[in-house]
Amino acid sequence: MTQKAKVTVETPSFPMFEMPKFDMPKFDMDAMEMPTAFREMAEKAVSQAKVAYDRAKLSAEEATEVLEDTFSATSKHANDLNKQMLTNAKTNMNATFDLAEKMFGVKTVAEAVEIQSEFARKQFETLTSQAKDLQSKSQKAMEACSKPAKDSAAKAMEQVKTVN
Repeated sequence: MTQKAKVTVETPSFPMFEMPKFDMPKFDMDAMEMPTAFREMAEKAVSQAKVAYDRAKLSAEEATEVLEDTFSATSKHANDLNKQMLTNAKTNMNATFDLAEKMFGVKTVAEAVEIQSEFARKQFETLTSQAKDLQSKSQKAMEACSKPAKDSAAKAMEQVKTVN
């Protein structure tokens, strides 16, 4: 085993510095009394601040609820519309494949024109029906998505009327 040598480091000595000592003036706080008007004014300010805080908190909670309801409705209706558009696309693609299958079996130009004309007429009716359906669903979605905001605005207007 090796022995470790102890090393000591000498530090220069500095004289201790002390803060000057003085006596703090003593205020007799018990003898100092707050004026009644000032106390009442402070209590009223605290009460008004609490009321304002409660109103702001309630407003923030209501706004959050309106946003949550709006986003929920928007998400649901967007999902429904997307499903409907995918269903429409599938229907239209199937009709197009059916047309292609029929066109492979034609023997005359007149027969091809007849099949193409029938397809065009049916597709026009189908697309018109699909567009009306999507328009109707979109209108309902817009109404459902804007309902929470409309209800909140109506409630706020009622509160303004009752305050005035």
